[in-house]
Amino acid sequence: LREAPAHASRSLSCEAPRRSWFYTGMHLSFSERTYLVTGGGSGIGKGVATGLAQAGANVVIVGRNADRLSAAADEIGGGATGRVLARPADVTDEDQVVGVIAAATEWNGRLHGEVHCAGGSETIGPITQVDSAAWRRTVDLNVNGTMYVLKHSARDMVRAGGGSFVGISSIAASNVHRWFGAYGVSKSALDHLLMLAADELGPSWVRVNGIRPGLIRTDLVEVILNSPEVAEDYRQCTPLPRIGEVGDVANLAMFLLSDAANWITGQVINVDGGHGLRRGPDMSAMLSPVFGEDGLRGVV
Repeated sequence: LREAPAHASRSLSCEAPRRSWFYTGMHLSFSERTYLVTGGGSGIGKGVATGLAQAGANVVIVGRNADRLSAAADEIGGGATGRVLARPADVTDEDQVVGVIAAATEWNGRLHGEVHCAGGSETIGPITQVDSAAWRRTVDLNVNGTMYVLKHSARDMVRAGGGSFVGISSIAASNVHRWFGAYGVSKSALDHLLMLAADELGPSWVRVNGIRPGLIRTDLVEVILNSPEVAEDYRQCTPLPRIGEVGDVANLAMFLLSDAANWITGQVINVDGGHGLRRGPDMSAMLSPVFGEDGLRGVV
């Protein structure tokens, strides 16, 4: 440790929490802290909740499937030093969001952070054949659901003097994924929402960041991994030639929640093996048998 220069904070006009030391190591302790993880019953959400609980945090996991959520809580809590609480809720229902955030806050007195993993898509295929109702449900889940969770968790973190919100986006937000329907469109909107919130909430010491995963090994991508042509195209588009794991995303999420990231906000960071440097995947081998080659170019 070495003392910071005396002039280090003189040019700042706002009253910041004073820190008189630069740290040469990272502080990643989560003990005595409480976090909310949506989509915590499976996939990335479950991985984040597991990492936090193993690091000593108290974690509230949220999801729509009560049975799966309860089983996940038992599994995560079985080998962790932190406690795990399951609270079923649909993030597209604002009243339910208010209820689970209140429960998370009341559990230990305050909410230190949130990782919003709940999301998905009901649309895939050519834009000329997208089901409009499924499009609206996807936008509702990925955009409105994120807004409800951010809106109400940020209120509690502002009252408590600060906190960290991490939203899970997708590489499909930045790199066009043909025939992905509403998914990439809504994740792009999510990215903008996170940056907007980061700018607004910074003066209250609430940090807001996002993560764009690439191809991560979860149940939702089994259909891609089972298509040799599509899986090979992903490999060719990824400079670090392996499939991502849930832990790759969880590690970054935990860093962004931690004190080591206390001057990072408004960022959307790719965890994709470098895939974002190239292009979106070619899904034609998987989709042309369903829609036909003409259908993929918009013929109805």
